[in-house]
Amino acid sequence: MFRVGFGYDVHRLVLGRPLFLGGVEIPFSKGLLGHSDADVLLHALCDAMLGACGLGDIGRHFPDKDPKFKGISSLILLEQVNQMIRQEGFYLSNADLTVVAQEPKVVPYAEKMQKKISEACQVEPAAINIKGTTTEGLGITGRGEAIAAYAVVMLSGADRT
Repeated sequence: MFRVGFGYDVHRLVLGRPLFLGGVEIPFSKGLLGHSDADVLLHALCDAMLGACGLGDIGRHFPDKDPKFKGISSLILLEQVNQMIRQEGFYLSNADLTVVAQEPKVVPYAEKMQKKISEACQVEPAAINIKGTTTEGLGITGRGEAIAAYAVVMLSGADRT
C-alpha cells in the first residue's frame, strides 16, 4: 500500500536568530522566526508525512502554544513524526523537498541536509531529494522577507484492512 503526502511551510526571516534548514545550521545574517527552530523544510516534510497517514498536521501534534516545544530542534519533531507513521504501519519511501529562497543558496548544504533527514527518517540518503529555487525577486521569498518549503512524500506500508 502506498500513500502520498504534500507539505508546505513558510516563516519570516528576522535578525538575531540562527538559520536552520533541513536540520543544518546555515551561516546567514538572519534566521527564521518561530516557536521551535522554525526549520521550514523539516516542517513541510513533517506535514507531508502526517498528511499521507491522515494524522493531521504539525500544529496538531506540536502546538506553538506548548512551552515544551519552545526552541526545539525540528529534527526531534521529524523523528517523532517518523515514529508516528511507523506506528500506523508505514515508512518513508522517498521525499522530494524544495526550499524557496532568494538566498542563501541551498546546494552547498544539500548533502548535509540529506544525511540528517535520512537518519531521522531511518532511510537511505538516496530516498531524500533536496532542491533550491528562487522566485526571481518576486513575493516575500524574493524580497528576502521569508523562506518557504514544499515537500512531497511517498509512504509505503501494509494494508491494515
